[in-house]
Amino acid sequence: MANPNIVNVTTINGVTTSYTPSGTSAVSLLNNAASSSHVYKIESLVVANISTTINYTCTVSYYTAATAQGSAPSGGTAYPICSTVVVPANASLVVIEKSNGIYLMENACISITSSSSNNLIFTVSYEDIS
Repeated sequence: MANPNIVNVTTINGVTTSYTPSGTSAVSLLNNAASSSHVYKIESLVVANISTTINYTCTVSYYTAATAQGSAPSGGTAYPICSTVVVPANASLVVIEKSNGIYLMENACISITSSSSNNLIFTVSYEDIS
């Protein structure tokens, strides 16, 4: 896994993407492929619970193997950023914000787990640096 030099960048693009897990197993939210020559600076990650009555839990992890969005992570190690944290009904949880942002290196992903199908929406905003 290379560590791209972010001092001499050519491009910085702002990107926002969302994903709603349809199951309760870990899946990839954001993937940075091996040899991409990119690094992602994650500025925010918010989890919204769209249930009007039920609290659900979520886990967000830095995963040391690239995996396409929506696919189960494999071949790496998960390092939890937050673990089984309750997201109250009709509320949101800020997992990552600008003051505690992280870099997603090549051949890594952010994996997410929801205690409910189709009720938690994960939204991540990041800078794609190359």
